[in-house]
Amino acid sequence: MEHRQLGRSGLKLSEIAYGNWLTHGSQVEADVASQCVAAALDTGITTFDTADMYAETRAEQVLGTALKGVPREAVEISTKVFWPTGPGPNSRGLSRKHIMEAAHGSLKRLQTDYIDLYQAHRFDHDVRLEETLRAFDDLVRQGKVLYVGVSEWRAEQIAAALKIADEMGFDRIVSNQAQYHLIWRVIESEVVPLSLREGIGQIVYSPMAQGALSGKYRPGRALPPGSRAVDRHGARFISNFLDDDILQRVQQLKPLADESGLTMPQLAVAWTLQRPGIASAIVGASRPEQIKENAMAAGVRLDAEILQRIDDIMSDQIVLNPAYTPASSTYSTVAARAHLDAYGRPAES
Repeated sequence: MEHRQLGRSGLKLSEIAYGNWLTHGSQVEADVASQCVAAALDTGITTFDTADMYAETRAEQVLGTALKGVPREAVEISTKVFWPTGPGPNSRGLSRKHIMEAAHGSLKRLQTDYIDLYQAHRFDHDVRLEETLRAFDDLVRQGKVLYVGVSEWRAEQIAAALKIADEMGFDRIVSNQAQYHLIWRVIESEVVPLSLREGIGQIVYSPMAQGALSGKYRPGRALPPGSRAVDRHGARFISNFLDDDILQRVQQLKPLADESGLTMPQLAVAWTLQRPGIASAIVGASRPEQIKENAMAAGVRLDAEILQRIDDIMSDQIVLNPAYTPASSTYSTVAARAHLDAYGRPAES
């Protein structure tokens, strides 16, 4: 397992990270979750990603228990804040009140004194960026958070946050976490170029399109029993990639995987890791053997011909439009643009 620098920060992450979205606390029992974490550690994975809202906070609890006894300095733990963790009006978003309360809740559930990477899970249009960034900076200065990042922010939102941090002397964002795989590439045109200029690393999730790139889903066939596509928690996330045309293209990738000596999941993860600006790709698992298989994509280099053939096969199924970023499809970007108007754009470096 190789480790990569997270942007221009001093933090290094395992190039494959283990994430527990849709698994710990919901799909996977606690004992199996602990086995998956142990398998991840055995493969050299040191980076573990979660969020306070996964399985209504249970995912953090399960991960904290699974990592108990592991030397704290041997792992990197990232979690997120934004989505509701309770019924009250202040139990959500990126206000100072919610960030502080959420951070302390995450620390308790994870059974740790500090969070390596604390991420804004979405952009909050109801809270001034200055308030959000000051709260994050205070957590850093208190030693409860080491680095801060964002998840599924648009380029203009990231740019506004960077400028404010520079003007006010706050710790800068060092990462962006986004969905990214050989079909879904919405970060490529705006977020990645900005991030490369500003020293922000990409931590990407769903490199296998929630399993759609695994090859186990066949066009015109019934969904495999026990798969994510029939799970009540996971089905809505994978459904967009189960179109027969997409699945037919995926089957055409099988000879490329064979030529490269890889399984289909390994091909998908290796492709992701070879893209510009990627610091780490997050994989999930419901069984320890899945972790071991996916981890074998670490260090793999696909040649230029294979990469071109992948693009040729997927062709018009590739999604590039940054307007499809989840944050922008859920909210407007008026507030972020107002911040840019007020503070200007960050200097290129």
